[in-house]
Amino acid sequence: MNEQTKAIDPVCLMLVDSGGIDIEYQGLRYSFCSKQCLERFETNPHLYIGHPTKPAPKQQGKSIIRKRLLKLDTAIPEAVSIQIKKSLGAMMGVLDMTIEDNTISITYDLLQITTKQMEDKIQKSDSYLANDWGTRLKRAFIHYKEDTELDNLEHQDGSHGCHR
Repeated sequence: MNEQTKAIDPVCLMLVDSGGIDIEYQGLRYSFCSKQCLERFETNPHLYIGHPTKPAPKQQGKSIIRKRLLKLDTAIPEAVSIQIKKSLGAMMGVLDMTIEDNTISITYDLLQITTKQMEDKIQKSDSYLANDWGTRLKRAFIHYKEDTELDNLEHQDGSHGCHR
């Protein structure tokens, strides 16, 4: 009988079977529960595994809760609202979401999901969204500040100089 080896997903900390979604990074093998967790790890691995002298924010038990407010130029139809809630609500790290009139408010854990991942999910749902709503919503996301924040967290080492 071939038994699966269990591993901890470094992003969400779930117990997973190794041999599923795995990668090798710096000579060590990491296993993930989903492609979403794998993408988060590949983008900023040291947020989850740290550095030799400093544990990662995730290893320290940190969460980085963010709220993204999207305002569109027109009211969001009920059918579109339902599809957005279904698509984004199923993603790990989305903690709360409200849609009212022309405004979407999303609360999420930045260590589990990024606005880029939410954008991609909306873009993939575009065939279900009428009148090009996926494209409108994708344009409403702005993530340069978030990317900079993640980059700074991953490369913090206590020095005050340039990290690249």
